[in-house]
Amino acid sequence: MDPIYLLILAAFLVGSGKGGLSSAGSIAVPLVALVMNPVEAAAILLPVFLVTDWVSLGLYRRHFSRRNLAIMVPSAVAGIALATLILPYTSENLLLILTGAIGLWYVLKSWLMPRRSEASKAGVAPGIFWGLLTGVTSFITHSGAPPAQAYLLPQRLPKLVYAGTLAITFATVNLSKLPGYAIAGQFTGLNWAMIAGLAAIGIVGTGFGRWLTGVLPQEIYTRSIEGLLFTLSIILLFKGGTGLLG
Repeated sequence: MDPIYLLILAAFLVGSGKGGLSSAGSIAVPLVALVMNPVEAAAILLPVFLVTDWVSLGLYRRHFSRRNLAIMVPSAVAGIALATLILPYTSENLLLILTGAIGLWYVLKSWLMPRRSEASKAGVAPGIFWGLLTGVTSFITHSGAPPAQAYLLPQRLPKLVYAGTLAITFATVNLSKLPGYAIAGQFTGLNWAMIAGLAAIGIVGTGFGRWLTGVLPQEIYTRSIEGLLFTLSIILLFKGGTGLLG
């Protein structure tokens, strides 16, 4: 298959995720990695993430949880700094498996166990833990959604507040990746005309995601996010497992 078709689909998914369908964007890099080097795929899509980040910030600028941002954003940025130090010693496949297992654990727990009568609180210690893990996994495997969602979903935030909190968190996370990517030379030789086209598709996807988030009832929205998270987790487990087995 021509990689451009998967890149177009991936760009639309990135935009949809930024528009409110969390986890959709995290599927993008593993999807494109089926037909090209995952490092190259991540470098091509990072500008799309950055452009759609700014669009989503405009869409959700009035909808976010200030407390969650105060806990998660510094932790996630610290996670990125930590990831730059441990990257040479980290097995990407094991981290993919860990990230997928976290997402799968949360979704199955939500589906199979009785729901708590009360929403969980935005605790500092859990937020720091999940924020650090979000930064590490986002930098190394570009799949930071499962740890972030494992922390935010149990709080049962209103859907717009939930989407806006994630949008601001990952806008900061993706911007923080730029120095590391530039130093590693991952932007050298990219086809910027193609990337501009992919970014335009991503913007369309952002509008679609925001529209769908607005019209879906809260319960259906939550279940849709859990379904996307389940799908992403299976993909990550499969990709990590096949990578370990060679």
